[in-house]
Amino acid sequence: MTHAPARRRAAVWLTALLAALSLVAGWTVATAERAAALDPFTGYLMAHFTGESSNNGEQIYLAHSDNGLTWTDLNDSGIVLRSDIGTGGVRDPALVRSPDGDRYWIIATDLCIGCGTSWSTAINNGSRNLVVWESTDLVNWSDPWLLNVAGAIPDGRNAWAPEAIWNPATGDYVLYWATNVPQNGATKHRIYYARTSDFRSITTPRPYITPPGSDEIIDTQIIEVPNIVGGYRYYRANVTARHITVDASNSILGSWTNLGNLSHLNISNGAISGSTVVEGPMWMQFNGRDEWAMWLDQFATGRGYMPITSTNLGNVENFQRASGYSLGANRKRHGSILNLTQAEENRVLGRWGSTASSRVQSYNFQDRYWRHADYQARIDANVSPAQDAQWRIVPGLAGTGTVSFRSVNFPGHYLRHENYELVLEEDDGSAQFRADASFRAVDGLASPEWTSYQSYNFPDRYIRHYAYRLRIDTIGDATARADATFRVVD
Repeated sequence: MTHAPARRRAAVWLTALLAALSLVAGWTVATAERAAALDPFTGYLMAHFTGESSNNGEQIYLAHSDNGLTWTDLNDSGIVLRSDIGTGGVRDPALVRSPDGDRYWIIATDLCIGCGTSWSTAINNGSRNLVVWESTDLVNWSDPWLLNVAGAIPDGRNAWAPEAIWNPATGDYVLYWATNVPQNGATKHRIYYARTSDFRSITTPRPYITPPGSDEIIDTQIIEVPNIVGGYRYYRANVTARHITVDASNSILGSWTNLGNLSHLNISNGAISGSTVVEGPMWMQFNGRDEWAMWLDQFATGRGYMPITSTNLGNVENFQRASGYSLGANRKRHGSILNLTQAEENRVLGRWGSTASSRVQSYNFQDRYWRHADYQARIDANVSPAQDAQWRIVPGLAGTGTVSFRSVNFPGHYLRHENYELVLEEDDGSAQFRADASFRAVDGLASPEWTSYQSYNFPDRYIRHYAYRLRIDTIGDATARADATFRVVD
């Protein structure tokens, strides 16, 4: 599969020759389950995709909020994680936290309409897999893997809109998703579930929600309510029979009671003429209080998510439309929201939050600064446009003790070395990219008042300029030490 980096490579090859990279779905919110094991929540993290105009839209994006209503795109609105397996794209990401808060997963639909897959193929002969990432800190993620969830369902034709929730009754996760299945005279999407402890293997899938007749269900999401507000421990939002319905239960795998729908707000999935047509209910509890928001995607008008709020989930009449919200620059499609502790929030914002821009000045050519030109990195004077020489110096993609250089005007692109040359390339989410794009800042090799940058995965090499081009080299003489010494200028 060709990703955005191919564009940069094409430019490099050309330069070298001339010189000699809506699904109607559901969302999981890893809510405050077992919250007593965690520090107080202080912020919110949303994972989402943006659309299917290209395969870049069907990847993982993140946004942050302090209050649960006003959202800011992270990573300069760029891709945070990219899937290069399965179909080459992902939709409907679900954020899952372990009960003790020491492990996280993102599970997502393996589907890429922007790559050329038709909706007919996706419905009738789509991927039976989910795409999964794992992390211990929310910022360093594993390479993705495929989890086959629908292959064991007789004539199961796809796997969409995954969700997962910790089940204290069984000590593992209930993983649930939609699969299109011909059964009992009706071919339609039904919700199946399986149990898992690691999102690498699952129990045999079983039917979970099967609407009557020809009615189907794709979107559903469960939230746990620790204080049993409204009389139930769990609440489930669904898109069924063209309504947004709410169910309640005290057991995830037990019986559920239907509490009604949102018709009193003139909100539906098309059942009410002239109503606000929505899909993709996404739960969120406001930090520090018994109040919840259900975010609904106004897909029919392309206006994005809107929140409705409630202080009593046991009574659907208690829901009301909210105002004074903002979703940021990116269009946010089919995602999930995770309440963040202060430590989690610090890590996430430290990696992907906005950072002041800087220039990097050469020690021995002090009128020259690092810049990108045709995706090559070099030092130049009088850079135009000026943003080509501006960088956000962020915590290193490879981890503690390193830094990475993110482009200001090419969001999601970083300096990395490739064949020892420094190039500008979009983060593909791989461990190789993280290593190639990370450097250790050390005392300047030519002057301790300045700085040199040691390669993370080639520690005998440092960033230096040679014929004005930036590369990583071993340093053996005074000229090389001067070439490898720089200063950060605001």
